Amino acid sequence: MRISREPNQLQSTHLMNRNPSKSLVLKFSTLVVLGCFAKFTIAGSHSVDNRFLNLSIDELMNVKVTTVSRTPQKLSQVASAIFVITQDDIRRSGATSIPDALRMAPGVQVERVGTDKWAISIRGFNGLYANKLQVLMDGRSVYSPIFSGVIWEQQDTLMEDIERIEVIRGPATTSWGSNAVNGVINIITKKAADTLGTLFTAGGGSFEHGFVGARYGGMINEDTPFRVYAKGFTRGQTQSLSGENANDHWHSARGGFRFDHTRGIDQFTLQGDYFSNFNGSTLDKNALSLSTNSTGQMRGHSEGGNIRFRWDRDISEHSSFMLQVYYDRNLAILQPVGKFDAESFDVDLQYRFPLFDRHYLTWGANYRLYHNKLFDTNLVAFSPHERTNHLASTFIRDDITLIPDRLLFTIGSRFEHNDFTGMEIQPNARLMWTPDTENSIWLAISRAVRTPSRGEVDGKIDITPSLSATGLTLTNLPFPIAATLNGNKHFNSEKLIAYELGYRHQFSPQASIDMTAFINDYSQLRDLTFGALSLRTGFPIQFLQPVMINNLGSALTYGYETSIDWKPRDNWRLQGNYSFLNIDFSSNNFFKNTNPTTGGSEKANPQHQLSVRSNYDLSENLQLNLWLRYTSAISFYNIPSYVTMDAKLIYRPTRNIELFVVGQNLFSQNHRESVSDFIPIVPVLIPRGIYAGAQWRF
Repeated sequence: MRISREPNQLQSTHLMNRNPSKSLVLKFSTLVVLGCFAKFTIAGSHSVDNRFLNLSIDELMNVKVTTVSRTPQKLSQVASAIFVITQDDIRRSGATSIPDALRMAPGVQVERVGTDKWAISIRGFNGLYANKLQVLMDGRSVYSPIFSGVIWEQQDTLMEDIERIEVIRGPATTSWGSNAVNGVINIITKKAADTLGTLFTAGGGSFEHGFVGARYGGMINEDTPFRVYAKGFTRGQTQSLSGENANDHWHSARGGFRFDHTRGIDQFTLQGDYFSNFNGSTLDKNALSLSTNSTGQMRGHSEGGNIRFRWDRDISEHSSFMLQVYYDRNLAILQPVGKFDAESFDVDLQYRFPLFDRHYLTWGANYRLYHNKLFDTNLVAFSPHERTNHLASTFIRDDITLIPDRLLFTIGSRFEHNDFTGMEIQPNARLMWTPDTENSIWLAISRAVRTPSRGEVDGKIDITPSLSATGLTLTNLPFPIAATLNGNKHFNSEKLIAYELGYRHQFSPQASIDMTAFINDYSQLRDLTFGALSLRTGFPIQFLQPVMINNLGSALTYGYETSIDWKPRDNWRLQGNYSFLNIDFSSNNFFKNTNPTTGGSEKANPQHQLSVRSNYDLSENLQLNLWLRYTSAISFYNIPSYVTMDAKLIYRPTRNIELFVVGQNLFSQNHRESVSDFIPIVPVLIPRGIYAGAQWRF
């Protein structure tokens, strides 16, 4: 865990404030204008498949979502703060990764730490290993018990295969268990029947050096569609604040398959993926003592795979059964930072059925096994090195119709046992009032917990490189200090009581607004304290300064999120959202100014975020998509606020061929977004990028 604040640097200030490359923006703008002019001179005779742009806002509000209650619900009838990112949104945005696509959702903090590293959270407490967010791929948890977070560089698929991304803001532990504290992100891929035929895409540019993807879908028989895919890319490296290369260029390859089979009332799915990544970074100058070379440059490799089986049985229109089993394994090494081998096995079942006239019950159970082996490095050590943990839970939820089509009350709870803290009970109650077809109001109160990670219990991290920022007067001591952050075998779960209020209004079939306000009351949060200073008499002679983990922190956060959807014309859609967040953290005063993951989180998260997207069909064959974003300052890291824009121009000369050019972060040559809070790597500048490509379907 990094406990240093990054100071301003004269060189970085010069780099960030110098005039952007006007010629690059001018060239891109000229290309857009010329493309539009050229298209108006071409007689278009081919229709474009814009399934979601062709829908009215009223139809979009009736899109079915499943993540909130684990059963299909209309988006407009969900008593939760939910936002859906569709495949059309992803395609038009120009996003080449899942993290970049998540920037479209309100209340989600997405900050890039390097070419292959992101800090992603919902409603605050963001960091490279943010620990209050549950992330799912087709219902398969990718949450790592090693540090209670998500390794985002390992979470990928063919972007064209994503059907939608459902983002829940707020607790969802009744449905998805511990660690779904501040929200859930569920990446849902298309069924095999929706990906028949062949797809090939390729391109490259300035930062996206090159990418290629291919998919083939077919039929084994009339009841069994399938697909296979492969993709690979190379992305360039960022620059440090001093202008040097950060050595974080990224090479990745991935492949996978999916088989779906239908037999009567049963549906079966078998799905798997394999990936291999080569990435790297550069240690901060204060951490060069950890490195095996004088430059601090690191290169690493990770690989892994997963396989998932799911069985669905539709017993009747209102009753169904689901069983899902998956296995996941990944290995990663980035010396001298970390090395691990982790695997998990999960069994999940669910049964839903009506009871009497007004009750709709959903019951489920889950068992998960985590096994991981961790290797000591210059930065971190674990004791024991190898551990197997078990987690077992059951949940029940009752949807009670108080007034048909007007008032719905939902109550439920999850009962979960883990190896670190024992039994955890996480209840939830929600009320949805729909006075008419244009308005709906909902409120919720929830209890959620975040269970300890292996790092917090078994870990020992060398934080000596960060001492220069802690305020200790090193020059007055006769010997150097070696500081370690020590795990706590008695570390308890973090607790949350959340209060939410939401309102949706549909002005017309072409315009709607969704607003949510929340208050989150956290207790027993992770905090830090100094242990007793001692002298090591062995060689080399050093003062030993332990830093201990405890549960003495607490926090109160509040905020609101608003999203607006408007179609002024049939061929033009505007989407905007705004988020406000305030964090008050009670903690050890010393670490309040030095640790961004505890008391420093008050200043380590942006208070304001704004996003405006414009999707415009200039003709049947030409689309222009613009995306404006604003993020307020992050004062803990001395990161100023920034405004940027992405743009994508799409031209389809025929129905099955798509040509596109994309500009990312167009308003400046580079900007800062975040800093690693755990791995002591150099802060970097996120560059402007332009890439072009083509997609062919047949």
